[in-house]
Amino acid sequence: MDPAEALGTLLLARGVAAQQIPAGLAARELLWRDRVAGKKLLLVLDDATGSGQVESLLPGGPGCLVLITSRRRLAGVDDAVSISLDILTPGEAAELFCRVATRPDLAPTDPAVAEVCRLCGYLPLAIRLMAGRLHHPKWTVAELAAELATARDRLSVMDDGERSVTAAFDLSYQDLSFEQQQVFRRLGLHPGGEIDAYATAALTDTTLLAARRHLENLCDLHLLDEPVRGRYRFHDLLADYARTLAVTDPAPERDTALGRLLDYYLHTTRAAAAHLTRRTRTPGPPLTHPPHAIPELATRDAALGWLETERATLHAATDHAATHQGVHALALPAAMHDFLHTQGHWDQARTLHHTALHTAHTTGNQHGQATALTDLGIAQYLTGDFPAAAESLRQALALSRDLGDRLGEATALTQLGIVQYRTGDFPAVAESLRQALALSRDLGDRRGEATALTYQGHVQYQTGDLPAAAESLRQALALSRDLGDRLGEANALTELGVVQYLTGDFPAAADSLRQALALLRDLGDRHGEANALTQLGVVQQLTGDFPAAADSLRQALALSRDLGNRHGEANALTNLGVVQQHLSGDYPTARATLERALALFREVGDRDGEAETLNNLGRLLLASCAPAEARAHHQHALDIARTLHTPLHEARAQEGLGHCHLHQGQTHDGLACLHQALALYQRLGTPC
Repeated sequence: MDPAEALGTLLLARGVAAQQIPAGLAARELLWRDRVAGKKLLLVLDDATGSGQVESLLPGGPGCLVLITSRRRLAGVDDAVSISLDILTPGEAAELFCRVATRPDLAPTDPAVAEVCRLCGYLPLAIRLMAGRLHHPKWTVAELAAELATARDRLSVMDDGERSVTAAFDLSYQDLSFEQQQVFRRLGLHPGGEIDAYATAALTDTTLLAARRHLENLCDLHLLDEPVRGRYRFHDLLADYARTLAVTDPAPERDTALGRLLDYYLHTTRAAAAHLTRRTRTPGPPLTHPPHAIPELATRDAALGWLETERATLHAATDHAATHQGVHALALPAAMHDFLHTQGHWDQARTLHHTALHTAHTTGNQHGQATALTDLGIAQYLTGDFPAAAESLRQALALSRDLGDRLGEATALTQLGIVQYRTGDFPAVAESLRQALALSRDLGDRRGEATALTYQGHVQYQTGDLPAAAESLRQALALSRDLGDRLGEANALTELGVVQYLTGDFPAAADSLRQALALLRDLGDRHGEANALTQLGVVQQLTGDFPAAADSLRQALALSRDLGNRHGEANALTNLGVVQQHLSGDYPTARATLERALALFREVGDRDGEAETLNNLGRLLLASCAPAEARAHHQHALDIARTLHTPLHEARAQEGLGHCHLHQGQTHDGLACLHQALALYQRLGTPC
């Protein structure tokens, strides 16, 4: 309504005769303020389009309360108290629904009522419309909820012939400028739940400044929410409305806009991932629409923050690209891999890499299949599914060899070696890592060389060659430091710390592990942190500092459980059980801890960890006067160790068997076992 017209209506309501109402806005404003001066009244100005529409209608003196409703934020109204109305709470929504439905059989606590309200987005109009449909006594709320849940277009259901949610939204949309309407429709294409100005600029092909202005305007009009500074989202039903409008644009325009958006997310993910990379990758496909602006990602913390904030959106973007068989469905999961790995989002990694693999297979992209299989294999072994991981990595290796992709071959070999180690196939591990190391050196891939050397050192100390392990790990450490690869440095330090405590150099081991721990915490790598804490706990236990050892191992256990890392959980538990035995002498608690570790190692198929835990249980059982049971555990550990060719576990099993025989009075057999254990310890050069 025009302000002059509104003043005419108000003056008539105050008893001014029509022929006495002046024609001009200024004259009507003066007359209006004269007629309400000294009066006490409530003035309601409903659905104002802006501050300019209501300024002339405001009484000039005290005593009047003016209530203005608007779809906009009326910042230009002086001395106003602004109250933004949010959607209803679930409880308020349920009460409104039951009040409007007037059905005696309904209660706000009814789960079906709650579901209808949720599907209505807790909007009062939508709730009133749906409650009004229950006038028929045979209709049930459960049926109404099912209809809403399965409707292809929820908004079309929310219409009683006279009122509709769509019509209410239409009023707000029609109030937008042409440019704002186009931005609103483009936002309806966005596959995720939230968007920022950078993504909006890419989607709408505007400058960052213009994108921010559009988002703020739509927020002022209550067509967008800003739950966090700089992050915008639609209300649930408004998102449906925006999507409905978006499809009215020509398909080529929509595809181009989405292409720009996906390129923005891919480009920015790659920029962020550069701070987190764990291996050298073959360059991905070039971008069709490089973004004009991306967030400042100069530091690792900034990169991690952006990736965590956008994680759900990047997942949604991948799913959208997969439905269109787009290359972004392959490239986005590959770019996210190192972030998902280091931050413990392993289940999400599995899902995304499965999506990438399916898309690559459907489109016949063999390079994409090999990359997705390698990344999937890593996610599978991190979540403890070693058989699936081995199969994925073997397929990736075969594809890389067929394609002549030597870098991909080296990566698959290194990761396959890790899985082979976890499943106890040490001869295969040595060969896989030997080939990976040779390929990396031949390709000049120093990062890949450092990674292969780190894992090679791990396998060497497990199979009893401690001098070779120390040399491999020192080479890996030097390479990582030369490259400025702090994560590689931390991993090499962790493994070197193990070699140092196995050779009896406990101060050096503690120093290496504390250096690794500081790096890993600074990098935010919780998986590596849990591993370093476990090994530090072992050093503290070996040096008799049981309270510190218990603290380190409990921290490692909490981290591993939080990450869903069953292998890390088992490692922490088997060492914690040993500490519990020595710290408090609480044998039942220690035994329960060790048995849980044993079950976990068996679940994930880690026979090396199983042998270690059987030896730990054997020592505990002997200390609690159960020599026969202890002997059975040590014998089982000995059988596994001989199968795996792990002399350290074999030595510990022989030592345990010797003590069991002596405890049972079998001196000859006991001494024979202890002599064998001593010979193995001496050959290994380890006191523990």
